[in-house]
Amino acid sequence: MSAPWTVDVDRYLDRLGLDRPEATDLAALAALQRAHLVRVPFENLDIVFAGGVAHDRRRAFDKIVSGRGGWCFEVNGAFGLLLDALGYDVRLLGAAVLLGGPTTVIEHLLLEVSGGDGNLDPHLVDVGFGDSFTVPVPLNQRGPLDGGSATFELLASPQGTTLAEHVDGVPEARLRFKRVAHDFDDFDAIATSMQIDPDKNWHRKPFATRLTGHGDDRVWLNHDALKLRRSGDVEERPVERDEWDALLDEWFAMRRPGPWPD
Repeated sequence: MSAPWTVDVDRYLDRLGLDRPEATDLAALAALQRAHLVRVPFENLDIVFAGGVAHDRRRAFDKIVSGRGGWCFEVNGAFGLLLDALGYDVRLLGAAVLLGGPTTVIEHLLLEVSGGDGNLDPHLVDVGFGDSFTVPVPLNQRGPLDGGSATFELLASPQGTTLAEHVDGVPEARLRFKRVAHDFDDFDAIATSMQIDPDKNWHRKPFATRLTGHGDDRVWLNHDALKLRRSGDVEERPVERDEWDALLDEWFAMRRPGPWPD
């Protein structure tokens, strides 16, 4: 995978608060993923407030390094460029999201990362799915796997590989994917349709979420609530529209990019 322009690695790493890694190995990959989940929010503000987002990796890169986040096509698309520029081998994978039940519709982009100078075995990496695994997940291992935030498992089926999270000891399906490399433009049609789909909330309900940097603690700012997870305990309170902007700045250092929709 190659970028259509020269990726400014140092600028991206500065956004993540990291120095250039000395080796492209698993430890460096885990540090990069962790920093991304802390520093770069998973958010849909442009879809709600600014008329949508272009399916363009260079724009996504510029958006992220300027202090914003984005949805999976933006943050995983840009992060893949960074990893590629650092020397990892990166595949773009397409996944069906199974949170709402069985489906075969590919509407999520995630990364398979391998190689580097540490000859890294293939690992699954995702910085654009909200509350999910927070460390690289080995793709060639079976059984329960440490996902950082929880225990995960990869289950094989004729339809593809299912990523399942263990909840009270029971695997619950999250994503299903095939290890087939995609071009970024392969996701253009679904990224466009998802932004206007009346059955989805991408264009109606703004949100932003990120790890806070303390273990698995996480913050969510939804259209009408603020939720915080601290040391495993979750607290939530309603948010009025006139305080939403201040909370967005406090927790994400971002500004709303346009007016509230009617």
